[in-house]
Amino acid sequence: MRITISKTDKPNNIAILHLEGKLDRANYESLIDEAQEVYGNGVRDLLLDMSKLTFISSAGLAALHQVALLFREVNTTHLGDSWGAFGMIERDRTMAKQEHVKLLSPPGQVLEELNLTGFGSLFEVFTDLTRAVDSFRQHAPEMGNR
Repeated sequence: MRITISKTDKPNNIAILHLEGKLDRANYESLIDEAQEVYGNGVRDLLLDMSKLTFISSAGLAALHQVALLFREVNTTHLGDSWGAFGMIERDRTMAKQEHVKLLSPPGQVLEELNLTGFGSLFEVFTDLTRAVDSFRQHAPEMGNR
């Protein structure tokens, strides 16, 4: 799988990870690594562009969930790898959709897999880049002491 990164120029930067190819056991950790890097650089909103993703396996789904937990600032060190985080998915289905990680244009087969596994209820899915970017809550700049 190939991952490229772009950012928006909104008041709060939104990172866009463009995923191309197959997201599976052979490379799921690269998605987590890239997400950790942008998060470590201060980005708090992430859009995953899946328009060129051809396949997603259960390992890829576990990676998506791990990324969502990272951006929700859930401490996952006690879970081990992303498979430990996978066990939290059932609980997360009762929560609201992810506020800081959203999906863009997953192809039919990938979208079907997301819906079959319940991930369609965890993530907002968009087909339009502008609407996806605009859907992130933009935080007002902090006011200094007067």
